[in-house]
Amino acid sequence: MRRDDRAPKPDAPVYEGAERLQKVLAAAGVGSRRACEDLIFRRRVTVDGRVAQLGDKVDPATAVIHVDGERLQADNRLVYLALNKPRGVVSTMADEKGRTALADFIGNRVEQRVYHVGRLDADSEGLLLLTNDGTLAHRLMHPSYEVLKTYLCEVAGPIPRNLGKRLMAGVELEDGPVTVDSFKVVDTLGKTAQVELSLHEGRKHIVRRLLAEAGHPVSRLVRTSIGPIRLGDLRAGRTRRLTNAEVAALFKAVGD
Repeated sequence: MRRDDRAPKPDAPVYEGAERLQKVLAAAGVGSRRACEDLIFRRRVTVDGRVAQLGDKVDPATAVIHVDGERLQADNRLVYLALNKPRGVVSTMADEKGRTALADFIGNRVEQRVYHVGRLDADSEGLLLLTNDGTLAHRLMHPSYEVLKTYLCEVAGPIPRNLGKRLMAGVELEDGPVTVDSFKVVDTLGKTAQVELSLHEGRKHIVRRLLAEAGHPVSRLVRTSIGPIRLGDLRAGRTRRLTNAEVAALFKAVGD
């Protein structure tokens, strides 16, 4: 028997400082307020696991909102940045020794205090994420969530044909075995080669140690992606704000 959608439904909880849901959606960049009302009417929006209704009010700081199954971060106090860390920069927001640190690339462009998600050693380059969303940062760094990271490395060559199979089968290091999820040779440059590999590992210097153990020490390392976020053409030392779609993809990568 078809459910009568006109039947009474439980009221959504109303929080102190709550706003109309369509206003929150519009402020988060989903669309015009009228378009957001249509999304709610078509039952494409959920709040805290419940299908939203027109007239609902939510607290954007605490509500868990999904649109078409994708998490929407509606709290405008939360900041999500991508940074292309240059070589020679330490992975800390401020350095007591006076070395160039991550905060030097943000300046006054962001009012909120942000923190780096994970690390890259000083000699490595590439993608770092910066945020003040502690819950998401924790999940991205925790090994149980297995967020894939991809690296482009310049290594000593030549590269044997079976290197990829060897790395994917597992290499034993002093603190335990490590395996890669994918591996390919991008280019060969005389006695050096460029290789790309992806892995879920987050142990210190894991890529450098892995390739050194395999007989191909790294002379240059660039992280090109963290989960669904790619470095792309972001120039060294520059930052950019993640789009709503990218933030939603990060939440999806950690199972939200």
